[in-house]
Amino acid sequence: MLQPYLHYFLHFIAIGAIAWLYDKKNWKRNWVILLATMLVDLDHLFANPIFDPKRCGIGYHPLHSELAIITYFLGVIFTKNRLLRLIFIGLIFHMFTDFIDCLWTFSKCRECYFSSEVFEWAQQLSF
Repeated sequence: MLQPYLHYFLHFIAIGAIAWLYDKKNWKRNWVILLATMLVDLDHLFANPIFDPKRCGIGYHPLHSELAIITYFLGVIFTKNRLLRLIFIGLIFHMFTDFIDCLWTFSKCRECYFSSEVFEWAQQLSF
C-alpha cells in the first residue's frame, strides 16, 4: 500500500529537492525540466500489457535498458551543458526510483525477480 506513494513521491516531489540543490535561483524551472524527464515512460506504451504491477521496468522497456542507463550516466559525466546535464540527472533519478519500485516488488514476488532483466544483469555480473 505504501509502495505507490513512495514511488510517486520520488517521481514528483523529491525531484523538487534535486532542482533546488542543482540551482537554488532557478529551482522552479529546473523542477519542470525534471518533471519533463518523466516522458521517458512513453516507452511503456510499447509493452504488452502497457502496465503490469509485477513487471520490473528496469531492463524491460527500451529507455529503461542497460544501454540507456549507461548513456544517462555518461551524459552526466561528459556533458558540459547544464540543461542537458540536468536532464540526464533526471533520467538517472527516474531509473533509481523505478529500481526501488522493482526491489519492493521483488520482496513480495520472488518469481518477479527471477523473470526480470535485473536478475539477468546480476547473473552476468557474477563471477
